[in-house]
Amino acid sequence: MNVITSYILLLMNIVLLVCGQILFKLGLQNSGGLQWMKLLSSVHIWGGLCLYGVSTMIWFAVLSRLPLSIAYPLQSLAYVLALIPAYFLFHETINFTKIVGVAVIVFGAYLIVK
Repeated sequence: MNVITSYILLLMNIVLLVCGQILFKLGLQNSGGLQWMKLLSSVHIWGGLCLYGVSTMIWFAVLSRLPLSIAYPLQSLAYVLALIPAYFLFHETINFTKIVGVAVIVFGAYLIVK
């Protein structure tokens, strides 16, 4: 499998991780916080767990194709992608400090793959 396919798999892994976190957050909001019995019956929580399971399978494929020293640091791009739903779905503020942090992560990811 070529390198482009390996990076596409890594991107899929990252997107699934972020989507899983979104579902976890929605499940926690809908259940009223960390209430374990309600969380056990939450469709959002189970959906997030399923996404994490698929993401783990994809991660195995990534690790079989890319060096860990490249793949793992690039997963930090999940922090960058998570800001989008944090802002639009959860109405969290994105201040200058967060933007600078994202820029540092993106620049670091660029240096990793360069």
